[in-house]
Amino acid sequence: MKEKIKRFLNSFLLLELLKGLSVTGKNMFRPKVTIQYPEERTPQSPRFRGIHALRSYSNGEERCIACKLCEAVCPAAAITIDAGVRESDGSRRTTKYEIDLFKCIFCGFCVESCPVDSIVETRVFDYHFEEQGAQIMTKEKLLEIGHVYEEQLAADIEADAKYR
Repeated sequence: MKEKIKRFLNSFLLLELLKGLSVTGKNMFRPKVTIQYPEERTPQSPRFRGIHALRSYSNGEERCIACKLCEAVCPAAAITIDAGVRESDGSRRTTKYEIDLFKCIFCGFCVESCPVDSIVETRVFDYHFEEQGAQIMTKEKLLEIGHVYEEQLAADIEADAKYR
């Protein structure tokens, strides 16, 4: 009987509504935190997962050894790799490396599975596509992104090394 009366009074007096309004009232006069994007940027973690990049060694040779672990571990099947033997030294390298960014869920499994730190995710998150098919990142595009952001990528991998 007491529970029924208590429930009736709670619903009659609108206690839940008053609790919600009290939260609104407490936060109404606090200073607002607004970021004026794109002029201002929020700080990002070294572990931020943005657009992908392929890294290469300091002598310009690509790191990817075409082991296809990233293709196998990708839950969205967004990565396509074809491998071939390089004529100059007989090593196995990729002939085709593509990532469909419309399929990609940016989980980072490809980065974790790579044994040579070839595929990485940059901190770049503000990109767009203007043409049909531009969402497919080819090997050349990925290597160019890796070349542009190599210093930041190396620093992020170094900062993350103690957690691996």
